[in-house]
Amino acid sequence: MVTSDDLVAVAQLLGREPSGDFDVVVRGDAGEPVVIRNSPFMHDGTPMPTRFWLVGADVSRRVSQLESRGGVRAAEAAVDPAALAATHERYARERSAEIPSSHAGPRPSGGVGGTRTGVKCLHAHYAYFLAGGDDAVGRWVHEQLAVGA
Repeated sequence: MVTSDDLVAVAQLLGREPSGDFDVVVRGDAGEPVVIRNSPFMHDGTPMPTRFWLVGADVSRRVSQLESRGGVRAAEAAVDPAALAATHERYARERSAEIPSSHAGPRPSGGVGGTRTGVKCLHAHYAYFLAGGDDAVGRWVHEQLAVGA
């Protein structure tokens, strides 16, 4: 359950009000939100392809640093393409399972970060991994952050 403190904290971490419903699925040592799981749709009904968001300030900064050093290309080179494809398929399947079969409008598409292939964003992959997702890129990010710690 999202508390009013969670709403304030996530808005502050995002720099804006959340545009859809979410749950906090990973918290830091002090109880602060680190990863949120978004509803498949924003408040206005627009599909939300990014199911898991990394919102923790410190970890987001560290992943940004990894990205700025060429982390996206390095992850794509290091991770088996079949494992990456399986990650995107799992992510999309899990998100789709949250959408009622009676939903007639547009649906979110793609896998992690809304893409079907490759790596778009290390933050999205790491958020999925931290939330318990079997994400080969998220695992790679975790290993890189541990080495850089």
